[in-house]
Amino acid sequence: MEPAQPADRVPADQTPPDGQPPVTSGRPAPATPGVPAGEPALVEPATGPDGADGGAAAAEVGTGERAAPPARAEPAKSERSPKDMAISLLVLLVPIALLLAFYRGFLGGDQPTTVDPAPAIGSARAANAFPVAEPRGLGDDWQTVNATFRTVEDGATLRIGYLTPEGRGLQIVQSSVPAERLLPAELTDQGQPQGQTDLDGRTWQRYTARGNEQALVLLEPNRTVIVVGDARDNELRAAAGALG
Repeated sequence: MEPAQPADRVPADQTPPDGQPPVTSGRPAPATPGVPAGEPALVEPATGPDGADGGAAAAEVGTGERAAPPARAEPAKSERSPKDMAISLLVLLVPIALLLAFYRGFLGGDQPTTVDPAPAIGSARAANAFPVAEPRGLGDDWQTVNATFRTVEDGATLRIGYLTPEGRGLQIVQSSVPAERLLPAELTDQGQPQGQTDLDGRTWQRYTARGNEQALVLLEPNRTVIVVGDARDNELRAAAGALG
């Protein structure tokens, strides 16, 4: 007696009746990893014989999705060249240079401000504190840059400042302040006598002064005259001789 076959098995050689689908065995087809049941797996052949794209194809088989293309690198931002920076700087400097040239050439920007010493000399004479000598005989290239007269507790002082023809500074000081107080104030404590010099029948004392300055000092009973500055000796003597 032959054993009975299971109801769900059909012999492989059994042919179904006409119009019926072929009968398969009751065993389900093996599942593909990563693919849900009932959905076909996507399989793409390799693009070349060397299998260069085989890895990408294998990845697509498991997921059914294509890999995203790599992101494109953004181009580097362009920087300004040294030539562009030089042009920008030149654009700024040209107007400044033009304004400076106009200021110097047409407005006299390099010329010192001059003053009239007459009012200060008139005030000193009106005060009658000491004999006032007005500088005379100095050329037009001697420019008067300041002139003041001041009365203090122990005397009065007339001060006239010049810019010499050589472009140096020089002052003529006439004062009734006692010499022992006036000289340290005008020449500093470092001022020291350096001998005598005769000028137009008068004896002047040479002194050192602050920094690189030098001075000629005339000591009289009612007044002290100081010619001081960084001017050379010939200009100091010219200023002293202008006092008569």
